[in-house]
Amino acid sequence: MAGHVIVSRYELGERLGVGGMSTVQEAFDRRLERHVAVKLLAEHLAEDPMFVSRFRREALSAARLVHPNIVQVFDFGLDEASGRHYIVMEIIRGQSGAEILRERGRLGVTEGLDLVGQSCRGLDYAHRNGVVHRDVKPGNLLRSDDGVIKLADFGIAKAVSDTSSITQVGSVLGTASYLAPEQARGEDAGPAADLYALGVVTYQLLSGRLPYEANSLTELALKQQREAPAFLHELDPAIPEALAHAVDRALSLDPRERHADAEAMRRALHDGANGIADSDTAATRAIAAGGPDTSATRVVAATPQAPQRERTSEHAGIAARQPRPAPPPARGSPATRAPAPPSERRTGGARRLVVGLMILALVLGGGAAAVIATSSSERGVNLRQVTADQVGGIVDELSQLIDDNTR
Repeated sequence: MAGHVIVSRYELGERLGVGGMSTVQEAFDRRLERHVAVKLLAEHLAEDPMFVSRFRREALSAARLVHPNIVQVFDFGLDEASGRHYIVMEIIRGQSGAEILRERGRLGVTEGLDLVGQSCRGLDYAHRNGVVHRDVKPGNLLRSDDGVIKLADFGIAKAVSDTSSITQVGSVLGTASYLAPEQARGEDAGPAADLYALGVVTYQLLSGRLPYEANSLTELALKQQREAPAFLHELDPAIPEALAHAVDRALSLDPRERHADAEAMRRALHDGANGIADSDTAATRAIAAGGPDTSATRVVAATPQAPQRERTSEHAGIAARQPRPAPPPARGSPATRAPAPPSERRTGGARRLVVGLMILALVLGGGAAAVIATSSSERGVNLRQVTADQVGGIVDELSQLIDDNTR
């Protein structure tokens, strides 16, 4: 079809790529006198309303995103003469991530994180503008000859407000190896699904292998639930352990346990490469509370952890183990210690809480008041307001509270 002109404007040239639903060709824009890339919907799909809708949605989703790390869409429409639907985009001279992997097998930490970091910036912009890519994979990360990474192919992108049947719960779209667990189950995919997919890309770029090798969605889902991929630093000691844990977090089964957003993921990977552990873990978070009459502190439990899985040893030369180790301590933090049994953790935690509140009582002096939240079981929390005119009275009340909750 080279030499053919569509809508009396775009003169088609050599084919750049072909997929199941479209073909991409270089073209010359006669009106603006510049080279562009034209994506043409496959002829056998032109009469299928679902695919036409999906093709049009790609154009609309990408056209609203103007960012250095996203392929820019210039035009789209229907060529009446040929009956072909088309999208006109900027042309990228360079290689895709898939081509780089085929050529080189894997990348070093610096080069790999440059590719992923720029992708994070593009995703962060798309997510902030209400667009989820839903098909992040090496083939859709294009690196230009000057080193700029561009996110391409928003063909199954979903706008947050989109309610079309293609994007409703129950449809599974995207390349299987990069699907987040919730996406593989056919559930609605949000920004966290893109972060998971980019975590898989990062793992593959740095190790030369996928975290999960599966031949079907069912097999992939089972492996995700039963196995945890080997840490990157175990596959290659040159990869910093903190970076391995940052990538591992992106591969969490629970979307809530992944990085907060694409920019947070970029920072965590950058810090990890420099040996700095990610401080924003899924552990409990202390939130300062209070108003004009109180200086109490609430301790809020984070989301429950996903079921523990065995680490894989396939192709890694290491033994599988239960469960995954905790991330390395942040720089300047005390060394990690083996966890105490649940009963000791509850008792010890409660007593440490009392010591802190005793100090608070001494500072506050007469007329002090405190609100205490302490757990008497792993699921129950007892609240009690303790008031006293004297410090001694508060100490007595606190001691009794601990006895009540640590028996």
